[in-house]
Amino acid sequence: MMVDIQLSTPLIFCTIIPLFFLILSKLLKRIQESSTQSSPRPNPFPKSYPIIGSFFSLLKNNERFSQWTSEIVKSTPNLTFTLNLGFGRSNVVTANPANVEHVLKTNFHNYVKGGYFTTTMRDFLGDGIFNVDGEKWKFQRQVSIHEFNTKSLRKFVETVVDSEVSGRLIPILKDAAANKKVLDFQDILQRFGFDNICKIAFGYDPALLSPSLPEADFTAAFENALILSTRRFRSLTPYYWKIKRALNIGSEKQLKILIRRVRDSAREIIKEKKRNTDSIGSMDLLSRFMSSGHVDEDLAIDIVISMILAGRDTTSVALTWFFWLLSKNPDAENEILKEIEKTSEDDSALGYDEVKGMVYTHASLCESMRLYPPVPVDAKAAESDDFLPDGTVVKKGVRVVYHPYAMGRVEKVWGRDWAEFRPERWLEREEGDQGKWRFVNKDSYTYPVFQAGPRICLGKEMSFLQMKKIVAAVLRRYRVVPALEGGKEPVMRMSLTARMQDGFPVRIEHRN
Repeated sequence: MMVDIQLSTPLIFCTIIPLFFLILSKLLKRIQESSTQSSPRPNPFPKSYPIIGSFFSLLKNNERFSQWTSEIVKSTPNLTFTLNLGFGRSNVVTANPANVEHVLKTNFHNYVKGGYFTTTMRDFLGDGIFNVDGEKWKFQRQVSIHEFNTKSLRKFVETVVDSEVSGRLIPILKDAAANKKVLDFQDILQRFGFDNICKIAFGYDPALLSPSLPEADFTAAFENALILSTRRFRSLTPYYWKIKRALNIGSEKQLKILIRRVRDSAREIIKEKKRNTDSIGSMDLLSRFMSSGHVDEDLAIDIVISMILAGRDTTSVALTWFFWLLSKNPDAENEILKEIEKTSEDDSALGYDEVKGMVYTHASLCESMRLYPPVPVDAKAAESDDFLPDGTVVKKGVRVVYHPYAMGRVEKVWGRDWAEFRPERWLEREEGDQGKWRFVNKDSYTYPVFQAGPRICLGKEMSFLQMKKIVAAVLRRYRVVPALEGGKEPVMRMSLTARMQDGFPVRIEHRN
């Protein structure tokens, strides 16, 4: 009898629990439809019920969480509201710069990644820099910071990026233009980012941007593992994915297999590094960690995965939205082309100093990331009770979600034309000197696209240099023309980063 019970228990969980949540979701959907029909005035705030909180509103907006919460937070007088997640959980969502500064700087030590985030992402990110706090985070940051000095950045632009642009990116675009191929430009930019981060951080060239656009088990597993890991955040009950993981069923079983593949591939990179310590690039970021004496193989694997996540996704996502916005704003594209021609006659003369001086292009990238920040929302958990500057109460354990996507759409910050792509909002004319443009920065708490405070992104300048180099090389030669079916606009997909759902199909056309 005991054996029968043990064997049947997983089957009970597999059958009853999904059925329970399916029935509950359908019931709540009917309640929602009923309440919507009876309410003549639209209300952006989700209705909250005992125990389940705003479950049905979350269910309805699960695939567009960033856009939905942006609409709510912008409608509040202090750009802050509390979202009842149900089952005793809640988030404070804010687009208030004073609150963001409080969380990311003033009271930094009270706001951490927290157990919810680290538990959700631990299987994938382990103890990598994006999933830890305290001394573990501080150690990885201190080692990493040496890779972002001026000498390293100059080398990055004038060797790694140059070779990837001239040797791989441009030939692929040339072939697409000649043969009138439709490319998934998001995929192309991700491959570019993956090659670059592997070269600069690990001294390893995966050659994903080779002409054949090879399929790599590592990158496919990495992508799918990231998707399934972030899906855990969208689970509307606190234990559903944990039960599936414990029973090793469904998406959690698949995730376990994918993570094993990713970690095995990362382990091979580390082994190759150990075998080839005297090769070019032996003083790359991975080598610094391995020579520190404080990194075992498991932590080295976590570091490799975190660095790939940072270098592959954020820059490629930013450029994907940039090229789409530029296709809709030919005046801005023409201004960038003028700047490129004034800066250099060809790409070989476009070195570190020249790229840094591309002010209008820099402003255009900032404007694109204002509307589509690579990381649309981020969160920190309170370690003790607190008050935000606007008076919002934050209880211990509550997560404060700061919202770069919403913050780029606040009218009182950006003006009535906030929905327009206008790089000039970041610029002003200098007196004399033929009225050259001068970049006017926003403080990092009004524009937290690269985070702010002690955790501000170390790779910020490297990202801008890489993006400007790509923009100059591509636009000098080609027009990037969207080929979305029926002229549709792209949709932002829910993930850690603001990727386009279904990619970004484009046609590449030669300039005169």
